[in-house]
Amino acid sequence: MNHLSAEQKRLLAVLAHPDDETFGMGGTLAKYAQEGSEVYLVCATRGEAGDVEEKYLHGFNSIAERRENELRCAAEKLGLKGVFFLNYRDSGMPGSPDNQHPQALVGVPIQQVAMDVCAYIRRLRPQVVITFDPIGGYRHPDHIAIHKATVRAFEMAGNPGIAIDPGIAIDPGIAIGDSLPPYQPQKLYFHTIPKMLLRVTVFLLRLLGKDPHKFGRNADIDLASIAEVSFPTHAVIDFTSVRRLREEAAACHASQGGESMNKGFSGWIRKLFASRETFMQAYPPPMKNKPCRDLFDNCSG
Repeated sequence: MNHLSAEQKRLLAVLAHPDDETFGMGGTLAKYAQEGSEVYLVCATRGEAGDVEEKYLHGFNSIAERRENELRCAAEKLGLKGVFFLNYRDSGMPGSPDNQHPQALVGVPIQQVAMDVCAYIRRLRPQVVITFDPIGGYRHPDHIAIHKATVRAFEMAGNPGIAIDPGIAIDPGIAIGDSLPPYQPQKLYFHTIPKMLLRVTVFLLRLLGKDPHKFGRNADIDLASIAEVSFPTHAVIDFTSVRRLREEAAACHASQGGESMNKGFSGWIRKLFASRETFMQAYPPPMKNKPCRDLFDNCSG
């Protein structure tokens, strides 16, 4: 197999909330971690705006504390080498009062967030970076914001004319106050929701008399319109070998329904598409007709 580099493989996922790492791309992260890659996560918020039943807050001082605890539990199950927070506040869907909070991610200038993400790219030096697709999976404002910030950070990371302060130094060889040296990752991927999964879900919801325009716990996700958006698939990752790890990580997110995600209607749908995750290659431009089976593979030529 023609891999990009013989050196230690590193993958960085840049996401918005606790649970994004598991429910969206947990199989991929676990697969690479188990195979020996260093897998890191940068999470923009702690999920403060999420709805959590009172029973899940026992022993915790806040929703944020509970959800950070769940994320760290999931990260251990998935085998992540490091989890880092950007310390912004969770935003809600469009129109949510949470979006008016001064620290809400959706209100922070994209360039500021990109500088933060760029610092982690330069510190961790991953060959592969992955984030959300351009509509953030299901049009969550935070997902879209972190997508835009990650794309910009990827472009900035290798530019020697852009100085990035390391803040908290991960590398003991880099002193606080020094500018992080430029580093250009080799590949950028966007995680996508399989088109067939979306279409089957919409069909079945209608068959059951449910409105696919009002999907989710708060009925604020227009699944029907999302299913009409088509992104190309450039990589398909089979995570059959680590499916159990992904399920264990999902169970960590109990306050987000992770314990029951493999049951009922949702569980049945997941079983149909249980062992594959799909990605769109943003950089470099893909050249092969068939999807790659490895994010580190040279799929561009």
